[in-house]
Formats: sequence, C-alpha cells, structure tokens
Amino acid sequence: MHFFHIKPNDPKTILIALVLIGALIFALQIPKSAPTPNSSSEIVPIVKMPLSEKKEKYSIAPELTGIAGYINTNEGFKLSDAAGKVILVDFWTFSCINCIRTQPYLNVWQEKYADKGLVIVGVHTPEFDFEKEIENVQKAVVKEKIKYPVVLDNDFSTWRAYKNRYWPRKYLIDADGFIRYDKIGEGAYEETEQMIQQLLKERDEKIKLEETAAKSIAAQDSSQDFSQIGTPEIYLGYEFARAPLGNVEGFQPNQIILYAFSAEEIQPNIVYLEGEWKNNADHVELVSTTGKVKLLYKAKALNIVAGNAGELKINLNGNPLQEIEKGEDVQFQNGAGIVITADKKLYNMVNATGYAPRLIEMNVTGKGFQLYTFTFG
Repeated sequence: MHFFHIKPNDPKTILIALVLIGALIFALQIPKSAPTPNSSSEIVPIVKMPLSEKKEKYSIAPELTGIAGYINTNEGFKLSDAAGKVILVDFWTFSCINCIRTQPYLNVWQEKYADKGLVIVGVHTPEFDFEKEIENVQKAVVKEKIKYPVVLDNDFSTWRAYKNRYWPRKYLIDADGFIRYDKIGEGAYEETEQMIQQLLKERDEKIKLEETAAKSIAAQDSSQDFSQIGTPEIYLGYEFARAPLGNVEGFQPNQIILYAFSAEEIQPNIVYLEGEWKNNADHVELVSTTGKVKLLYKAKALNIVAGNAGELKINLNGNPLQEIEKGEDVQFQNGAGIVITADKKLYNMVNATGYAPRLIEMNVTGKGFQLYTFTFG
C-alpha cells in the first residue's frame, strides 16, 4: 500500500487489502471501520445541528484507554480534558512513511487552529516493538516538530476502541464529542482542513478563519505520483512478511541461516539475502560480520526501517550510488554512498528521478544490524 499501512497479518484485513489494490483511491475516501456506519465525512453548510439529531446520525468518540505514556501533555490526559473543543485524533507510528508524509499538514493545522479551538492528539500505536519505547517516540516527536499531545497506545487499546486498522488515520470530533469525519491514509488534506474549519465555525459562529493552507503544502510535493510506484511495502520478519524471500532457504522462524545469492535471475519485489541472518518475528538480524541485501524495485524513493550499528554501502543498477540519486541519510566516503545506522527508525536511501525499475544492493558491515522493512514513495 502506498497511501497507508494496514496492520500486518490482521486476518480481518487480508481480503480488504486485496480489494483495495484494485481500487485504492476510491477506497481511501470511504471509511472502512468507523465506529459507527453513520459517521460521515461529508462537508455540509454551517448549521448547528440539534443534539437529538446528532445522536441519531453520529457516534460519540471513544475515550483514550490503555495509554502507556504521555508526551507534550500531563500524565493521564484524556479527550474529556478538551471537552467543548474540536479534536483531531491521529493514529500514527514513527517509522511509517505514510505518517511522515502527513506530518507537515498536522503541524500547520496545530499552528493555525490551536488558539481557535482545535486540539490535535497523536495516538502513537506501534507497528514494531522498538516503537513502544517512549524514548524512541520522544526522538521522533522532536524530529517531526510535533507540538501537540502524543499518547502511547502500546497495547492497541485505543486503536481497538476506534475499530481502526490503518496508519495513518484521522478522526475529527466536534465540540459535542461526536465523530464527524473519518479519513484513512494520506490525501484529502484540503477536504480535511475544510472540515476542521466547519466544526470550528459550528462551535463559534463569530470565529474568523483564513483560507486553508493544505493546497500550498501539497504543491511542494507535486512531483510525486504514487500511482507509478510498482513495489509494495516489503516486511522482513517472518510473522509480518507478505512475500517470500528470493533465497531458496526462505524464512525459517527463529533460525540462523547462511544465505547465498542464486545464479537465477532476480525477481522484482522480492528481497534476496547473503550472509548469516537470524530470522525474527518482525525483522532479520545480521549474525555474520558482513552481508548483502538485493532488491529489484520500481519507485523514485526507497527507504528502510532498520537499526543497530551498521554501515551500508549502496550500489544502484550495478554501479555505486550517484550524488543525484542519494537519499537524505546517505553520506559519501571515497566516492561510495554510505548509510550509517544506529537508532531504530526509517532511513531514506535513494531519491532518484522517475519511476523506472532499479536494482539496489546494500553491502552491510556490522554484526547485529537489523532490517525490518523496505518502503517506497
């Protein structure tokens, strides 16, 4: 998926995922698991609706539950603490590229509307175990310049209360506590901001609001065409994997395997390993001192979610990575493109021009290096 993450291997989502592949854009506009079938994202004229009518049409937003940590707010923060205001609940996780691309819009809305009656609450629900650690989330909050409250939903309690299955996902709650808007994944930023303004005006008819800012932000990323991306997110943990390894040995749960590249032609969208790697539930870990990773993919940008100390020397299409193709986390040493990993997070490896197929080869040095996913966009 290029616009949102689905919780890996959730049995309830497998069929949905297959359907969405054929109709992704349409699917993104329709709530798939809103707390009530009556929740609506339709923008209507600014007319105050009687409470009795709201009760028939919408559902009350569930309260935060099972929270393991609090950032940018007091311990024990609840949605009820913001009663009477418009609340935007954003489900996210810090290694999710779709969430990262959404963040600039949330930051702008915080700046524009926090003093007008909007409260944004980031519900951080982790995809991987390392995302449960509050220190890691705090680093991401600083990096992404997040100023609004963030709560850690490590056990998926609030996620389940909202019947959610996607990263990112936004719910807009009006001043009376009813869910009035539900947006899965990236996109529809102008529509979302218009709905924020509508709910703020419903709350205070005299409020003065400027034009929406989402269109100008989107223009900065106008070169992206996500429909051209030809490779889905690839997981390297045996529990999360949606595709096999290219090596004949395949995934072998909790085993250390000596992998070698075969002489056969490399297949697209399949990861190949070389060296000794341990197969873990949500990642593979390099056991030998050095190893290699190959992938034939189709996208402009390539990212990995990885961690622990490692040095990755990158070749693209059989040649050393060029300056014009380098990702944000690449540095050059003696003419070679190198990525140094440490913290467990998303690393941007390649930012190329166009959507042609590309073969990346990562020559890895560093026993203990962990690789979780490849993401694109």
